[in-house]
Amino acid sequence: MRVRPTFRRYLHGHRAHLRRPAAADERGITTAEYAVGTAAGAGLAGLLYKLLTGGFGDQLLKTLFDHVLSLLGIG
Repeated sequence: MRVRPTFRRYLHGHRAHLRRPAAADERGITTAEYAVGTAAGAGLAGLLYKLLTGGFGDQLLKTLFDHVLSLLGIG
């Protein structure tokens, strides 16, 4: 099955915006966004680890577990 040349031209023009080269001032922005997101995720993970491994985390998890059991009518 052959694709008609007019349809090929339509697809080429229709997808042209997807192949647009990045402007000179936008080329490194994706890398910077990933770096900031990774640093924020690592910081949040460290904070959660510190909170949940201490006494506060034990009390929080116990309270949450007791609350769920009371909602289910078990505890």
